[in-house]
Amino acid sequence: MKCQVSFSLAFALAFPLYAQNIESKRVEKAGEVMEQILNAPQRIPEGILDQANCVVIVPSVQKFAVGIGGSYAPGVMTCRGNTGFYGPWGAPAMVALEGNGAELQLSGGATDFVLLLMTPRAADHVLKGKVKLGDNASAAAGPVSNATSKETDVTVRTDILCYSRALGKLTGISLEGSILWSDDRANTNLYGQDISAKDIVFNKAVSVPDCAKNLLVTLQSASPTKKLKAVPK
Repeated sequence: MKCQVSFSLAFALAFPLYAQNIESKRVEKAGEVMEQILNAPQRIPEGILDQANCVVIVPSVQKFAVGIGGSYAPGVMTCRGNTGFYGPWGAPAMVALEGNGAELQLSGGATDFVLLLMTPRAADHVLKGKVKLGDNASAAAGPVSNATSKETDVTVRTDILCYSRALGKLTGISLEGSILWSDDRANTNLYGQDISAKDIVFNKAVSVPDCAKNLLVTLQSASPTKKLKAVPK
């Protein structure tokens, strides 16, 4: 009986560290993916990224996990701070992409997904729980530019722009029908406390973990200031 109690106690103590390590590695991988994408010959246009409120990275998806409600892949979201999303990129919140979209296909190798949340409405839906692409928020394949093109005159009229990267190639992809939701359990694992995505993004309830520093430095270097474009009437 003592052995059983000791084993249970050891497991109870070790599991939070194990869970935190998994989420930390996911955040680190998201930083690597974003760094690679923004330094590749074919990349997200600078003018598009400058208008984004939040960036979601779902890294290294080879097979969607199966859970309650369907298949999903875990990811990482970081948003510009302060009201109106005009501040620097902030501490990450954990999210998941539910694979219900007709075009949510994997190439056979690892596929990275990147979603740019372009409007406060899209970010608000995710931070409050979830957003269904094409329903709660409009979604479209994001444009791709070469390394010499600034694309600063692009005007975005879509809530969410979507990309996938497989075998080193970045392409825009339509993910209508997929669901992006806040993963509160993963947030708890990463930060060691019960905390919502909304508190992480808007209330700065936690400091930036070491695992997220590369991600934030990469985004801050590529797009330090939000630049809005007027939508023609």
